[in-house]
Parts: sequence; C-alpha cells; structure tokens
Amino acid sequence: MRHTATERFHQLHATGCFVMPNPWNPGTARLFEQLGFDAVATTSSGHAWSIAKPDNTVTLEQALRHFTEMAAAVSIPVNADFEHAFAEDAAAVAVNVDAAARTGIAGLSVEDSTGHPTDPLFEFDHAVDRIRAARSAIDASGTNVLLTARTEGYVVGLPNLLETIDRLVAFGEAGADCLYAPGITDLDAIREIMAAVSPLPVNVLVGHGFATVSELSAMGVRRISTGGALARVAWSSVIGAATSIRETGSFAVLDSFVSGTNLDERFRT
Repeated sequence: MRHTATERFHQLHATGCFVMPNPWNPGTARLFEQLGFDAVATTSSGHAWSIAKPDNTVTLEQALRHFTEMAAAVSIPVNADFEHAFAEDAAAVAVNVDAAARTGIAGLSVEDSTGHPTDPLFEFDHAVDRIRAARSAIDASGTNVLLTARTEGYVVGLPNLLETIDRLVAFGEAGADCLYAPGITDLDAIREIMAAVSPLPVNVLVGHGFATVSELSAMGVRRISTGGALARVAWSSVIGAATSIRETGSFAVLDSFVSGTNLDERFRT
C-alpha cells in the first residue's frame, strides 16, 4: 500500500495542480482524505502545538513517530515536514532521512534553515550538500519517497529572490524532485521561480487568501500546501469558544459546532 502511495505521489507531481492540506494528527489526516484530497502533508508547527510545544522544538524521535502514525492513518500519500532533517552536517542528514523514509511516508521535505537566529540559513554550498545527501539516502533506501527541497529565506527574514532562485536551482541539480520557497506571496516572484527551475514542480504555501487554486494552477504551480494554517483555524475556534465561555458564562457558542455523532460516523471505519 505504501509503495502504491509513493508512486501515486510522484504521479501527482507530473501534471496538473493539486492541493495538499496539512493535518496535524491522524484524525485530521483521515478527515482530509474523506473530504477528497489526493495527498496530505504533516506540519511541523501543527504537530508541535498539538503536543504543547512551539514550532521547531520536537525531537527527531517524536517526528519519526508522528510520521509513522500519520502514514498509517490514511491510504493517500503523506508528505513529511522534516524541517532541517534534525541535523547540520550532510552525513547526519543522510542517516536521518533514511530513518524518515522508512516510516511509510510518500515524500519528505528538507530545508536550509539552521534554527540559529543570528545565522538562520546554512551556507550555500553546505545547503546543497545536504540535499545531495538526502537524495543519496533516499536512493539507497529503495523507498523512492519524493524529495522536496526548501529554502527558508522568506520565512527567516532574508527575503532575497535572486538568492532564493539560486538555491532552488542548485537543489534541483542536487537531486530534489520538488522545490519550495515558503513565505512568498507575490505572484510575479512565483512565476520567476517556476521559470528558473522548470521543468521541476514547485510547491506554493498558501496561509492566507493571496491567491486561489485556479490562479496558481493557471500559472503552472503543481502543488499547493497550507502549512500550519488549518491548525491555526482549529486553535482559533477553540480559543474563541473557550474564551467566550470563560468571559460570559454562556455556552451558546457551542450550539453551532459539528455533532459528536457526525464525527463518530466519520471515524467508524
């Protein structure tokens, strides 16, 4: 089943455009599958919040366990947000990517962020070496999981389009199957990225309404993800309802939500 899902994930990147929402636990993964999405991706932030941690603070062991649970929950492909592969040097990246590739996921992403505020991106050549190591590890594993390479300049406060493009091009040459620069919301910039890395597919993160599926599809974007946005929707609803109860003493806010019977039926099979 997992091999079939991996093949399907590669097929999804070949033509057209698909939306890959980001669940944060097995229940939300199963729900998105029921709603008809062709693939899902984990979210590092959504997972971290669900276990009372800030983003980028889960351990490698927690991430691997999460990937295993998420992949087992659905029959559709699961892409794993593997952050910076929980490693700095390329050899350690290879070891950790091998472990992640064996959890049942259909794809994973490796980013060039260091986690250090004063030096947030790995140096260019080292970042490329890390992607090359991830590629080699996947090939050696025989899992054929799809490798997405991410550059995080726009996320960490270094929004340089030329540098972003240079990194993505180099990541593609190092063996990435899909390229991703989260944080970019300018459609012209996205077009420039796609032109530079073509024919490799590009993932676009949509965390607010700056574009529609039809607009991005018409531009040639292959994959759209939502990151932690849907988790934030859920947390916003819970925070709002609980705050209303605490401040007003009324439980009327609970009257409009989905019923327990409805949710039981969704997860009965």
